[in-house]
Amino acid sequence: MKFNLREIIEIPGSGKDFSCELSTESLDFPSIVRYLSAPHAEGRIFNEAGVLRLKGEIRSEMLCICDRCAAEFECAKTTPLSAVIVEKNDDNADDPELFFLDGDEIDLEEILSTLFILDMDSKFLCREDCKGLCPKCGKNLNLGPCGCGKEIDPRFAVLEQLLDKD
Repeated sequence: MKFNLREIIEIPGSGKDFSCELSTESLDFPSIVRYLSAPHAEGRIFNEAGVLRLKGEIRSEMLCICDRCAAEFECAKTTPLSAVIVEKNDDNADDPELFFLDGDEIDLEEILSTLFILDMDSKFLCREDCKGLCPKCGKNLNLGPCGCGKEIDPRFAVLEQLLDKD
C-alpha cells in the first residue's frame, strides 16, 4: 500500500496519520493457527527536523499453539512501532535500521509488516509457567501429574539398590 508523504517531506513539524489493516498472507508463523482479526495499525508519520519518523502500534488477535504443551490458546498482541524513513543515498544504503522513500511515497504495508515480524515472539506459550508434555506418556502436565515415575539416571542405579535394602 503506497502512502504519499509529499505534503510533509519539506515542512518540519508537520505530520500525517495512518490507519490500516495488514494482510496476513505474509505474516505466517508456525505457531499461529489463524488470525482472529486482521492486525490493525494506527499511528503517525511526522517530519522531525527533516527526518521522517513513524510512530504507532499494531494490535492483533491470534489463535496460537503452545510450543510446550501443544494446546490452542488465544493471544492478543500489541506491537509498538518506531521507524525512521529517509531518502536513499550511498551513505545509508546498507543501514538495516532505516526505511527508504520511493520518490514522495513509502510502501506502508512493507514497513508495518517488517516491524510486526521483527517484534514477534520466538516462542508462543499458553501461559508463562507452562509445564509442557510428559516426555514418556505425552500427558499435558498443566492438567496434573502423570502416572509415570521419575526416571533414574543409570549411573545412580547402584546407589538406589542401597536404599531398597531398608
